[in-house]
Amino acid sequence: MSTPAFDIASLHAFYAAGCTVAEIIDQMFARIAAVDDPGIFLHLADRQSLLAEAAALGAFDPAAKPLWGIPFAVKDNIDVAGMPTTAACPDYAYDATADATVVRLLREAGALVIGKTNLDQFATGLVGVRSPYPIPRNAIDPTLVPGGSSSGSAVATAQGIVSFALGTDTAGSGRIPAGLNNIVGLKPSVGALSTKGVIPACRTLDCVSIFALSVDDAWRVFSVAAREDGEDAYSRAVPATGYGRLPPMLTIGVPAKADLRFFGDAVMAASYEDAIDMLRGLGHLIVEVPFGDFYDVANLLYEGAWVAERYAAVKDFFDAREASFHPVTRKIYGAAKTLTAADAFNGFYALQAMKRKLAPVIASVDLFCVPTAPSHYTLADLAAEPIRENSRLGTYTNFVNLLDMCGIAVPTGKRSDGLPASVTLLAPFGRDGLTASLARDIHRASGLTLGATGWPLPNAVQHDAEIEPGIDIVVVGAHLSGMPLNGQLRELDARFMREARTTDAYRLYALAGQVPAKPGLIRVEAATGGAIDVEVWRLTPDAFGRFVAAIPSPLGIGSISLSDGTEVKGFLVEAVAISGAADITGYGGWRSYVEAGSQQKVGGAR
Repeated sequence: MSTPAFDIASLHAFYAAGCTVAEIIDQMFARIAAVDDPGIFLHLADRQSLLAEAAALGAFDPAAKPLWGIPFAVKDNIDVAGMPTTAACPDYAYDATADATVVRLLREAGALVIGKTNLDQFATGLVGVRSPYPIPRNAIDPTLVPGGSSSGSAVATAQGIVSFALGTDTAGSGRIPAGLNNIVGLKPSVGALSTKGVIPACRTLDCVSIFALSVDDAWRVFSVAAREDGEDAYSRAVPATGYGRLPPMLTIGVPAKADLRFFGDAVMAASYEDAIDMLRGLGHLIVEVPFGDFYDVANLLYEGAWVAERYAAVKDFFDAREASFHPVTRKIYGAAKTLTAADAFNGFYALQAMKRKLAPVIASVDLFCVPTAPSHYTLADLAAEPIRENSRLGTYTNFVNLLDMCGIAVPTGKRSDGLPASVTLLAPFGRDGLTASLARDIHRASGLTLGATGWPLPNAVQHDAEIEPGIDIVVVGAHLSGMPLNGQLRELDARFMREARTTDAYRLYALAGQVPAKPGLIRVEAATGGAIDVEVWRLTPDAFGRFVAAIPSPLGIGSISLSDGTEVKGFLVEAVAISGAADITGYGGWRSYVEAGSQQKVGGAR
C-alpha cells in the first residue's frame, strides 16, 4: 500500500490494511527533511522513543483509541512530559515533568507527540516572526509571514508533517496562521480545552486551539480533548455535540460593507465577497451588521487590563531577565509596568458595557462570517512596520475571546493571485458544533487540496451528531430556520435536530392579521390533507417550558404525527382561527409559500 495522506481517515485506513506506525514515523521524518525548514520545530522526539510509544498502544483499535497512531505537534508554550518548554525564550526554558491536560488526553486517545513547535515569544503576536529562533516559512509562499503566535504548529500541519497540531489562541493565534497557510484552525469556546500545563498569555482569555488539514479532523481532536478539568480554574463544560447537524437555512451576520477593513487589499476583499456568495449558494441568509462596536472591543485587548495580565503571567521572570525578551515583546510587556489597578478595572468596566451593547446584535443571527485576516503581509512589510501590521492582522480576531465566542477559520479557495483565502465563523459560547458544521460545508465547497500538500480533501466522515438530551418540538412557520422568529429558539439555546414531514393528515393555512406572518397547522382526516415540511428542534425541559408559556393564541402545542412514524410535540392552531384564512397546503410548507410570494413580488417589480 502506498504511503497515505496524513489526514486521520487516510492514516486509519492505512493501519487497518495492516501497515505499521513505523512506516508513518519514517515518512514523517522524511517530510521534515524534504521541507527543510529549521524554524518549525524547537524540539523533536527521536525515532526510537516514538516507536516505543507506538508499541505501547497495542493492536490497532480506533474505537478504543480514536487517535490511534496519529502524529501531532505541540506549540512550545504547552508542556509535554520529557520535552523542554521554552515559550520561544531560551532563558525561560524548563524540562516539563508532566503533560499538559490536553496533551495527556490526546495521548490517551492514541496520538503521538512528535515535537514542540516555534511561536511568537510568550504567545504575544499574530505574525510568527517574534522568535529568537529561525522563523518558520509560510507553507504557501515563503516571502509571506507565517502568522502567529502559533506559527510552527500551523506550518507543520500545512506541510503534512503531522495530522494536526496544538496552538493557543488569545487574540487570534489559532486562526490567523491557519488562514495564511490554507488549513483549518479551530478556536474553541474559552474553557472547553483545559489550559493546565500551558504558559499563560492572558489566563482569563486563553484557549488551546487545534490546527488540522480538515474540519472533520479538527472536530475529532476537539471531541477527545474537550473535557472539564477540575485542576483548571477557568475550565468549563463544553460538550462536543452538534457537529454534522445544520438547519437548512442559517442567518449569518457579516460586517456591513462600510465597516469592512482590508487596508487596501482589493484581492482579499474580492475573495471575501466570493465566500459570502458561496454561503448564499449553500442556501443561507446573509445579514449585514454594523461592526464598529466589535472593533472597539478589539481595541481593549491591548489596553490596560489585558496587557497587565500578560505581564502578570511572567512578572518575576520579566523583572529579573528583561533583556531575555524579544525587542517587540519586551516593549509590550514593559508598557504594562506603568499601569495601575484602576486602569485594569476601567478596562473591565468598558468591556462589560460593550458586552451589554452587543448582546442583541450577537443574538440576532445564528453566527457570523468574517475574513480571517484582512491581508497577507510579507516579511519585508513586517520589518518595516512590526507593530502596525501585527495589529491589522488582528482586525477580525482580537474581539472574539473578550466576547466569549467560539470560532473556526476555514479555507474558502484561492485568491485571484493564488494565495490562500479564508473566513472565520464565530458564534456564542458553546456553539462550537454549529460553526464547525458550517465550516465543513464551506471547505468541501471550496474544492481545495489540503494545506501545501496537494492531497485531496478526503471524503466526509459520517458523524452521528450527539445532541444533549431534551424535549423535541416541531416548528412549522415563523420559527423555522432563517425565519423571523427563529431567534426565539436561539435565545433558548435550542438545537436543530432534523428536517421532517408530517403525515398527510394536516392542512396548512396562512393566518390573517399575524405580525410577523404565521401559518396555522390543523389536523384533518388521514389522506384528506397533505404532508407538510417541518423542522424538529430540541430544547432543555426548562427552555421548553418557557418557550411554550410564551406561545400566543390562536397557536398551541399538540402532538404531531411525522411521516417517519414518530410523534413529536409541535405547533397546532385552534380551528376557529382558520375561518377566512388561505389554505396553502398545496405549497407543501411555509418556506415554499413564502418563497413563492417573494418570487411573485420580484416578478411584479420587473
